[in-house]
Amino acid sequence: MVLFATQVGASRYDLTVPILTNILCLLLAISIGLHLHKSAEKEYTNALGDIKNGLSAGVPYIIIVSVFLYFYYTKIDPEYNQHQRSEAAMQLEKLLDDPDDLQKMRDSNAEFEVMSVEEIRESIISNQEAMYSPQAVTTISLLGMLILATFNSIFITIIYRKLIFRQAPPPPERQR
Repeated sequence: MVLFATQVGASRYDLTVPILTNILCLLLAISIGLHLHKSAEKEYTNALGDIKNGLSAGVPYIIIVSVFLYFYYTKIDPEYNQHQRSEAAMQLEKLLDDPDDLQKMRDSNAEFEVMSVEEIRESIISNQEAMYSPQAVTTISLLGMLILATFNSIFITIIYRKLIFRQAPPPPERQR
């Protein structure tokens, strides 16, 4: 029943749960990869090396998900991008039909002051079509997940160093 509810109707386009699951899987990939690397290591390491090791555990996951997203939006469900474009077009029509919102839009963008309503519509729709293309979605998701992986690696390194893998700093070298 749950599978049916997610495949049809409005809930099909609700991406909250898949996005949160993706974030959790990325966090787990970084945590498990860094834990395995730190468990196998017997000598002192610095925090920057741990961050690098955490990222090296998360990057394969990011690449796999990004390639999947590209093929999903191009081959598996190209209708999704069409739905996103139609939703944006409906919102745009609501904005353009309201004189107050149209004036706010013209005030916010100097180009729109001299354009007709139809020219504004065409300009915004062409920008939205480029934004909802599979290549743009894949690129943005790849960059977003890389930034998220960087922050996760930093935070996981801090947690591991402070709580789990406490190491004494290496002894200072003797000067002669």
